[in-house]
Amino acid sequence: MNTRGLRSQLKDSVPVAGLCPQTGTYGVADTLRSGFSSVKNELLPSHPLELSEKNFHLNQDKMNFTTLRNIQGLHAPLKLQMEYRAARQIQRLPFLPSSNLALDTLRGTDETIGFEDILNDPGQSELMGEPHIMTEYRLGVL
Repeated sequence: MNTRGLRSQLKDSVPVAGLCPQTGTYGVADTLRSGFSSVKNELLPSHPLELSEKNFHLNQDKMNFTTLRNIQGLHAPLKLQMEYRAARQIQRLPFLPSSNLALDTLRGTDETIGFEDILNDPGQSELMGEPHIMTEYRLGVL
């Protein structure tokens, strides 16, 4: 029997974050703020390339920043990181989907059609809630 295969099956079936869900003030999971709990999101990666694919954009940005620093100096990646941070802060209200067009333009992905452009339809999103409660939570009133 292949013990490595059994070990990977056990590793894939045990949640990483723990067995108890996040509890609110009354000891019950707050589904309005945190959403429904999903076991799939808490599992360890099932394939070695899954982590690499999940962090692809981060690794690509690090490589580009290193190359830019070696060619143009320290100021170029710092300026670009500040522009990325400013573009990430531009968003709509919490209950409306945001396209992040400024961030796509900075990264150069605004002219390409990818997997996420077709299958990332905001109309099919599971994020739906009371607009007033979501806005108050984002502003820290609740």
